[in-house]
Amino acid sequence: PPVMLVELLVQAACVSLFLPGGQGRVYPGRKKPASFAVERRRMGPHVCFSGFGSGCCPGWMLAPGSGQCTLPLCSFGCGSGFCIAPNLCSCPDGEQGITCPEPPGTCGEYGCDLTCNHGGCQEVARVCPLGFSMVETANGIRCTDIDECLSAACEGLCVNTEGGFVCECGPGMQLSADRHSCQDVNECRRPGERHACQHACHNTPGSYLCSCRPGYRLSGDRVSC
Repeated sequence: PPVMLVELLVQAACVSLFLPGGQGRVYPGRKKPASFAVERRRMGPHVCFSGFGSGCCPGWMLAPGSGQCTLPLCSFGCGSGFCIAPNLCSCPDGEQGITCPEPPGTCGEYGCDLTCNHGGCQEVARVCPLGFSMVETANGIRCTDIDECLSAACEGLCVNTEGGFVCECGPGMQLSADRHSCQDVNECRRPGERHACQHACHNTPGSYLCSCRPGYRLSGDRVSC
C-alpha cells in the first residue's frame, strides 16, 4: 500500500508530504526560531512572551543559579541601599527612591570624604590640608606643617604659622598691600612724630633725622636743638 508520512510542526510551521516514487512538495509557512522551544519553557514571575518566545520583562534579569527573572534592575545604582524593584531602591534610612545617598566615610586622620557615583566608589587620594605635607613615619603617614619661611618671599621678617606664614616689617616700615613687601613709613608726616624734632625733620628709610636751624646744634637726645 502507498506510504504517506505527514510531519506536523508546532503551530503549523510547515507541512511536508512524502509520496512513493515522487518528489515531496513543501508548503511554506511561518518558521519559528530554533530556540523557540527552549524559550517557551521559561517560567516563573516577571516573564514576558512575544512572537519570538519568552524572556525577562523590562527591568528584570535572570537571577544567578535559579534561571528565573527575579533580579530587579536599578539603572542608577542604589549606593548604600539595595534594589527591590525596577528603579526602586530601599535605603538604610527607611526611605525608597531611584537611588540612595551614600553616607560620608573618612580616611581616618586625614579627614577626606569618600564620594560615590551611583553605587560605585570613586578613587580617593589621601591628601593633607593646605600648608601641610604628607610624611611617612614609624607610626604611619602623618600630615606635618610646611615651613613656608624657607622659601617665602618676605621682604622683611617671615613668621611661620600652622598651615601658613605671615610677613612682618621692621621699625619704621609697614607691610604693603601684597602682604609680602615692606614700604617706608614717613615719620616726619605722622602726627606726633613730626614734632619730636625741635626744628626740622628729615625722613630716612625706616627712620628719620632731626636737624637744627643755622646757629643751633643738635643736642644729645638727637631731637632738641
